[in-house]
Amino acid sequence: MTNAPPRLWGYSLFGGLLAMAGLPIYIHAPHFYVSEYAVSLAALGTVLFVLRGLDFLQDPALGWLAERLNRVRGLSVALAGVIMAAAMLMLFAVPPLFAPIVWFAIALVLLFSCYSFLTICFYATGVARGDSMGDNGHVRLAGWRETGALLGVCLAAAAPVALEAVMPAPFLGFALGFVLLTIVALLAMRAEWPRFKRAPDAGTSLPMRAVLGDATARRLLLIALVNATPVAITSTLFLFYAEAVLLADGWAGVLLILLFLSAAVSAPLWARLARRFGAKTALLAGMGLAAASFAFVVTLGPGDIALFALICVISGAGIGADLTLLPAIFSRRMAELTPDAAKGFGLWAFVTKATLALAALMVFPALQMAGFEAGTENAPVALTTLILLYAALPSALKAIAIALLALTPLKESTA
Repeated sequence: MTNAPPRLWGYSLFGGLLAMAGLPIYIHAPHFYVSEYAVSLAALGTVLFVLRGLDFLQDPALGWLAERLNRVRGLSVALAGVIMAAAMLMLFAVPPLFAPIVWFAIALVLLFSCYSFLTICFYATGVARGDSMGDNGHVRLAGWRETGALLGVCLAAAAPVALEAVMPAPFLGFALGFVLLTIVALLAMRAEWPRFKRAPDAGTSLPMRAVLGDATARRLLLIALVNATPVAITSTLFLFYAEAVLLADGWAGVLLILLFLSAAVSAPLWARLARRFGAKTALLAGMGLAAASFAFVVTLGPGDIALFALICVISGAGIGADLTLLPAIFSRRMAELTPDAAKGFGLWAFVTKATLALAALMVFPALQMAGFEAGTENAPVALTTLILLYAALPSALKAIAIALLALTPLKESTA
């Protein structure tokens, strides 16, 4: 059945759904709970980091579970999708029935547990589909999948801003829209799960320690951790920076959309460059572009909205390379190691969320200690701390990631 025509638009839809449940939550949820329920930044950072400790235990287990449920993958994915949609309603649409920080924690446990399980199943299925598409199949599928993911991020960034103009509770509309997209995405992918699954087989299943024992896979996971942390930091602090430093209250949503729209538009170009020059070469170019552009953010101040918009376009294009090519490189390595990549992508899901946890742990307590308060006038030391965390720290981490990738030997394939 693997000779069926690729249903790549379904991968775009499902990638968009997962993207809406991932990075945007770290953009909107902290700001939402600080503004609506007066939850402290330090408490949010602590909760987010502790929850990622839970992921350290559960994500590998979810990879194992994905293998065990391989024969009923479609059913298990549908159930996880329903729970994830319900958790999104709990997070944004239902007022906390008890302490907001506890409500926040429970909603995120449900949301991200399902997100991890769905990510593992989705990428493992993508490995099998990519193999069936011949040379450069993984890069081609990644172009569709990650473009959909970036469009999902754009939609998640834009929806609350757009809905605010037409309804008093924009995040209620956002949550309801997420439920609708969940239904559509599950229907779009329903034919892929049975076509591209493999029953567990002791002779072919790859133990977790074997993934970590492979030097290339281990290095790629490290690069993913270091490289994605800058994106997690800037995404987490974006709304705070736009409001407090640029004084761009009315433009924050537009700038956020511009950042991720640039990433989405650039994704097909990066996939094309990867086919021509190799994924590693294209990825290094994208990472360098993002690092160089974002270094200028430390020079900006109140009213520099046009300059920041230009930086959003350039750095967004760099993010497009990150989110398109690095998963494709890891997917290709998993395909070389094993015919069933669920456990490998259990680790990938953990690393992806770990970056967001590290971001929250590094920035929120530091801002709290500097005296930063959202929605009020802040002292110079608080604003300086925000600028350094938002721009200088990500630039330094990006430089480290570029060096790690440059020193990693990878087998390249070009068109």
